[in-house]
Amino acid sequence: MPAGQEASTIYALSTAHGRAGVAVVRVSGPGADKVLMLMARPRPKPRVASARTFIHPVDSRPLDRGLVLWFPAPRSFTGEDAVELMLHGGRAVVNAMLDALGQIHGFRLAEPGEFARRAFYNGKIDLAEAEGLADLIDAQTEVQRCQALRQATGGLSALVEGWRASLVDALALVEAAIDFSDEADVGDRSFAAASAMVESLETAMRNELENANRGEILRDGFRVVLAGPPNVGKSSLLNALARRPAAIVSDEAGTTRDVIEVRLDLKGYPVILSDTAGIRQTELRVEQEGIRRTLETAREADLILWLVDPTSPEVHLPADLLALSDRVLMVRNKSDLIRTGTPPVLPDDSVLVSAVMGQGLDDLTTRIAAIAEDRLADRGHPAFLTSARHRALCSEARRHLRVFLDASPYETELRAEDLRCAAHALGRLTGRIDVEDVLDQIFGRFCIGK
Repeated sequence: MPAGQEASTIYALSTAHGRAGVAVVRVSGPGADKVLMLMARPRPKPRVASARTFIHPVDSRPLDRGLVLWFPAPRSFTGEDAVELMLHGGRAVVNAMLDALGQIHGFRLAEPGEFARRAFYNGKIDLAEAEGLADLIDAQTEVQRCQALRQATGGLSALVEGWRASLVDALALVEAAIDFSDEADVGDRSFAAASAMVESLETAMRNELENANRGEILRDGFRVVLAGPPNVGKSSLLNALARRPAAIVSDEAGTTRDVIEVRLDLKGYPVILSDTAGIRQTELRVEQEGIRRTLETAREADLILWLVDPTSPEVHLPADLLALSDRVLMVRNKSDLIRTGTPPVLPDDSVLVSAVMGQGLDDLTTRIAAIAEDRLADRGHPAFLTSARHRALCSEARRHLRVFLDASPYETELRAEDLRCAAHALGRLTGRIDVEDVLDQIFGRFCIGK
């Protein structure tokens, strides 16, 4: 642990700010037991919730009555002595407790993510697990929760450490080939065995990297774009799916000039739904910019809902989007305007809805959720790479493996260095080595009390 933090005892509110039935204040560090001696006598048994009247450490006036938990090191979240105080969640009670803790010598308020950072320094969690913990706190849907929980409990770490263990085994074989270079048969067999292991490992990493960014999409949201000509009801459909007036609705073409986003939970999958400017030929520069943004957003989308008027014979995509046709679901809006007895001829794999009347919306959301599930379902996969950092380090490791496989096998010392570099990249992913440059980025995402 960095100098200056090692000797300090930190405290913070670990539950949400604001009025609540119960609030939890967490304390961690070498002086944590002072809370028990000064504010919650007598000292409770370790890991047993005990009722106490909390008193001020200076003048002994009562602050509140609640529960206290005592976690002696190393059996705590941080690996340090830790105390958790469960008190009533009123603002005045919480503020009084935090002010009182600040009166104890050597105590200070925690920085964002500092409890988790100390857990990392003390070997309680690795970097991948810490990122999973942050994702678990941020999870908004059931599927996000499941993925984050797998990562927070070591799923991704186990996958990466399995790769790293295989690399270490292959490196040992290459080192043996170097040691027995004067015995050609022994050296050749060792290097061949290492090459087979590296080939299998490189394939596993390539498959993970080509896994359609499942983990990252699930973590950040499945991006669905509403696109189409003007006045086909894109904004009305956005509002209907969001169940609130998120976008301005008007009969005037070109009303939507910028991309408007709402977040949805569809059967546990996080969906980011974007309303965009209608695509048409126009001389208005502001509208042209909106159309440019529409096309840019569509190219980055995981699914495009192409809306058309049910009475229009033209259902084809514009030339700018033809290359994305495999990501397009055709939606005919305004079904309430169709005359009885003259149902439209729908293209295969399309949906008929009325944003105004609410018709067909359940079918549409079911289709979107099914497409998201098909793209993102884990299908028994233990864990996915969930961030650009993971992907970059895995790509770096794979690149070194490709050099090992493609370069001359007779430069054995250089091939050993290739494997060492690959293992180093994987070690950085879980934080086993060389991690100071990413700590602030990772732990800064946490709230103060985590």
